[in-house]
Amino acid sequence: MVLSIDSMVGFYSSFGYLAVFGVLLLCGFGLPIPEDISLLAGGIISGMGYTNAHLMVLIGFLGVMVGDSIIYQLGYRFGNKIFQKKIVSRSMNPQWYHRIYKSFQKNGKWVLFAARFMPGLRTPIFLTAGITRFVRFRTFFLIDGIAALISVPVWVYLGYFGASNRKLLMHWIRDTKIGFFILLSGILLVWLISRMAKKRIQKAEIISDNNGNNSEK
Repeated sequence: MVLSIDSMVGFYSSFGYLAVFGVLLLCGFGLPIPEDISLLAGGIISGMGYTNAHLMVLIGFLGVMVGDSIIYQLGYRFGNKIFQKKIVSRSMNPQWYHRIYKSFQKNGKWVLFAARFMPGLRTPIFLTAGITRFVRFRTFFLIDGIAALISVPVWVYLGYFGASNRKLLMHWIRDTKIGFFILLSGILLVWLISRMAKKRIQKAEIISDNNGNNSEK
């Protein structure tokens, strides 16, 4: 991972904002480079003085949102026919599609928000959102945008402040990322339990109201 970061930093140092934007755009299409690490490398070159960190956050946000929006629109436009494309069928099969669709049905729009923090699952989830037309593009853009406003600055500024010691930074990220995903999983679990409990309470209230109305009659 350190070598990957070093090579990306070298590439970004040479081509600046355009390189960061382009790589993030391609990440949305399944480029085998973690989007988070790409943002981190953008922050590192800002810490090295090649670019401005605040502007890098903006460029990163735009790259992420444009890439995600294109993925959604491809799913929306082509529907299930998109699985006939080799570039899609290699990274995502119909079984993935059905699993994600079931997740949409169970957990709703929360899946789209959580996808921003789940490397490797973003493209399949966003593509499925477009194929199923689970939400309108406006809603998709809003949810994904809110999530990106959280994740993009975090990764860019981590790179910016840790640019002077990349190895230590990468070790720290590797160790804390595991804890972060455990925390995220815990939050999702609590949310799902509370959602299920809320539905049961609402259902019980409806039954109670119906029984009350029947007794009055």
